[in-house]
Amino acid sequence: MIILDTGSHLLFGVTLAGLSMLDPAVSAHPEVLHAVFAAALLGSHAPDFDSVMRLRGESAYIRHHRGLTHSLPAPFVWAPVIGLPIAWLFGAASHSWIVVLWALIAVCFHIGLDLFNAYGVQCLRPFSRKWWHLDVLCLFDPYLFTIHAAAALIWLFRGGPAGPMFACVYGVTILYVAWRTWESKRTVKKLKRTYGEQGYISLIPSLFGGSWQYVAESEDSYITGRMKRGMVTQEAVLMKTAPSSYSSVARATMGTDGVRAFLHFAQSVHVHVNERLDGYEVTWSDVRFWHNHKMPFSAAVTLDRDLNVLSDQLGWKKKSWEPPHV
Repeated sequence: MIILDTGSHLLFGVTLAGLSMLDPAVSAHPEVLHAVFAAALLGSHAPDFDSVMRLRGESAYIRHHRGLTHSLPAPFVWAPVIGLPIAWLFGAASHSWIVVLWALIAVCFHIGLDLFNAYGVQCLRPFSRKWWHLDVLCLFDPYLFTIHAAAALIWLFRGGPAGPMFACVYGVTILYVAWRTWESKRTVKKLKRTYGEQGYISLIPSLFGGSWQYVAESEDSYITGRMKRGMVTQEAVLMKTAPSSYSSVARATMGTDGVRAFLHFAQSVHVHVNERLDGYEVTWSDVRFWHNHKMPFSAAVTLDRDLNVLSDQLGWKKKSWEPPHV
């Protein structure tokens, strides 16, 4: 799914370049079009350059991914860094502001799409480190991918000015995202009628949009379930544990790099302590990504009887193509 997400962003870079042909300065000058194409393609992926943090381990990746590279000032840094050299390289220096503009649009579109899915972004850094997520789209949306891919193929094989076609594609894109946003808000309203106005409700859409999995947070519990065709199906209730009530075993794991990175990102925290013959296993899970009676995003720490940390793991315990698609 991560590969498909990368492919989607690159595809949107291609279609943004097609959209730029609405500007006569782009459509009439091949060198400008080529520069815009390269800048939009690179700009559409640039925020995810922070994936290089995987080289430092999963904890570093979780802590930094979709952080500074997706922050409020990031587009205004990425755009000239990408656009100006590309304009010069393609011999379009006299139109460099156009190239920079489309690089800026590509970066903003990438961050905006990430904001609309359930994983979210720290888009208000450096002013706030809060994670923002609108819970509207999957990491990979098959409908958006299909319409953009079809338009890109038509442009590739037919050639010629394609601005009006891509204007229609982006018009449909805006309407689709608006409809999904409305569906998301309508779903939350129905769940609030079921569980009350108090407490936070988070959603994760299914891949093809036919259902939503939800977590309704009350004062003392997390209630998980699924909503399909207006019908609410409750599946589990997990009791909350206040940080002040964590056991000494759970507290002994909070200094590990994996747990610190997990707590930096997680929103609905559930901790489970499993006592073993030779020690303990502590699992920190994010209930927000609960699916099919499992919580696949977690930090797991093993300790001996003296509460010395023996090992810790952080990450997703699922295949990339398996739900939840975040």
